[in-house]
Amino acid sequence: MDEHKEIERTEKKTDSSRVAVAFIKYAAILIIFFGILWFVINYIL
Repeated sequence: MDEHKEIERTEKKTDSSRVAVAFIKYAAILIIFFGILWFVINYIL
C-alpha cells in the first residue's frame, strides 16, 4: 500500500506540475488577451 501510494504520488506530482505549469501559462495568456480585448471594445464602443 505504501509503495503504490509513493509511486502514485511521484507520477501524479510530475504530471500535475507539468499540466499546472502549461495551464497557468495558457490561462495567463488568455486572461491578458481577453482583458485587452474587453478594454479595447469598451474603450472604442
